Amino acid sequence: MRLVFAGTPEPALASLRRLIESPRHDVVAVLTRPDAAAGRRGKPAPSPVAQLALDQGIPVLRPERPNSDEFVAELTELAPECCAVVAYGALLSERLLAVPRHGWVNLHFSLLPAWRGAAPVQAAIAAGDEVTGATTFQIEPALDSGPVYGVVTETVRPSDTAGDLLERLAVSGAALLESTMDGIADGALTAVPQPAEGITVAPKITVESARVRWELPAHVVDRRIRAVTPNPGAWTMIGDLRVKVGPVTVDDTADPLPPGVIQADRKAVRIGTGSHPVRLGLVQPPGKKPMNAADWARGARLDEDVRAS
Repeated sequence: MRLVFAGTPEPALASLRRLIESPRHDVVAVLTRPDAAAGRRGKPAPSPVAQLALDQGIPVLRPERPNSDEFVAELTELAPECCAVVAYGALLSERLLAVPRHGWVNLHFSLLPAWRGAAPVQAAIAAGDEVTGATTFQIEPALDSGPVYGVVTETVRPSDTAGDLLERLAVSGAALLESTMDGIADGALTAVPQPAEGITVAPKITVESARVRWELPAHVVDRRIRAVTPNPGAWTMIGDLRVKVGPVTVDDTADPLPPGVIQADRKAVRIGTGSHPVRLGLVQPPGKKPMNAADWARGARLDEDVRAS
């Protein structure tokens, strides 16, 4: 089947590779977001998906306005039979959706209708879901609401960060997307409407939403920190300093500490929450690399009245 692949970040790479290598499909072009500033110098750089396509000699489309008349005409001229989408990052107009005969098929990293939106993996971890997965569905104008072609499930492990879970879903989801493309090409798959019940929404993670709320119970603090690791990264104010913190460990054997109170010794740094204290893992002060929490505390020489907030 003649395909255009639409995607931007690293989690889309496994799917793109899988479709490029498939003997049944021909990826004739890749649609991705325009080059964005990267690195310390902020020079424009191609997205991970664009770079892979360039390395494979596949034409790369980077329209500033994908719903413009010009791009609709360009896509129409390419004549794709289907467009496969993984985290492209832009809303698509009905005119654009109507170009390929089989429409646009999206790989979404949740079990729809749960966690529609920009951050489904993060939302699943933060909510304490024990099972999540990936879904292929037909894109329609409403957000992640289209009929479903297929699903794959994935267990959420107790120590999973968003990065860990997304890495596994990117691989299992790539196989699902390829099998979905195969089924559409064969005429063997029919999309099934999503249930009306069980709809939840996973909005984009903001920097402010990644701030640790120490007044919450320890297990919630743990989940929320893992949900934003590695990006954008959990953070807290310690005195006048804004520091990033890596995953924590709930310490239900330690004496209780008031929320935000810091207790440091040679081996560990604990912070009080709304229930049990948690032990910090990695700490990243401004302008420095992540370091072990105990090493950080020795260098920081924390005053007794300093709190995390």
